[in-house]
Amino acid sequence: MSDTHKSDLLLVVVTLFAAISWMFSKEAVLLMPPLMFMAARFLIAGTVLAFFARRSLMRLSVDQLLRSVGVGLVFGTAMTCWVMGLVHGTSLGEGAFLTSLGVVIVPIIARLVFKEAQPPSTWLAIPIAVAGLALLSLENGFRPEAGQIFFVMAATIFALYFNLNTRAANQRTVINRLGKTVEKHRVPALPLTAIALLTVGMLTLVESMIMEPWLPTLNNLSPILVWWVVASAVIGTAGRFLLQTLAQSLSANSHGVVILVLEPVWVALFAAGWFGETMTSIQLAGCGLIFAALIVNRWAVLSKVIKEKLRSRKTA
Repeated sequence: MSDTHKSDLLLVVVTLFAAISWMFSKEAVLLMPPLMFMAARFLIAGTVLAFFARRSLMRLSVDQLLRSVGVGLVFGTAMTCWVMGLVHGTSLGEGAFLTSLGVVIVPIIARLVFKEAQPPSTWLAIPIAVAGLALLSLENGFRPEAGQIFFVMAATIFALYFNLNTRAANQRTVINRLGKTVEKHRVPALPLTAIALLTVGMLTLVESMIMEPWLPTLNNLSPILVWWVVASAVIGTAGRFLLQTLAQSLSANSHGVVILVLEPVWVALFAAGWFGETMTSIQLAGCGLIFAALIVNRWAVLSKVIKEKLRSRKTA
């Protein structure tokens, strides 16, 4: 099996891990305060990754460290909105499709904030995604429920996080306030992820300490709750990101993003089997449009992959 095929297979596993993590997280927030859960989950996951990245962490400059923390703060804000959506939302499948809108919003943020040119497919995907959102809101007479609003907020902030994360992980040249050209050194993927996860954990820990009661959870700590937290941290967070980093190291191709849009599909299927969730035909149509927007948004990459596969078959 070639490295490219190994990378594709690992990315499919990553989407499964991500989808399963939704189930673990939903079970956990039914038994403990949501921000307290996020703090425990990300501090454990960040510590695991920091152990593997300990040597590279010691070699980071102050600038690299600060940029990594900045990425983590934005990520933490997005995760705060996401877990509140998980608490207030009525459908995990619907929430997963709403959160996946971040993929569509990424190029919009890149254009508006960082002045990056975007392909026509981006602007074609936007009205399709908006139509999907409209159908999901029809159930409430165009009065979106709290969970939907939190998931859309999370998707928007995730889009900013993806842009900042990409910029931190790549070498680039910028012009500072004094008009001088400065070289921004890339932050290696593993220490960047470790710092980001630990920052998310610290941010949600502070939020939880301010807003949530801890004693009821600590006094009634059960083995099943510990399992959901540890499983979510190790499998759904640390394991997922480790596998994703490994997959990205095996292939220089960027078509992995197309594979990652499988996540909301897996979540919807698992939620139906795990929690017995169902969706109305209108909700399914809305999710379908959002998924179509994801495909349209990545069509250039997807069509390139299809052409490469057909070409390789002909030569074989």
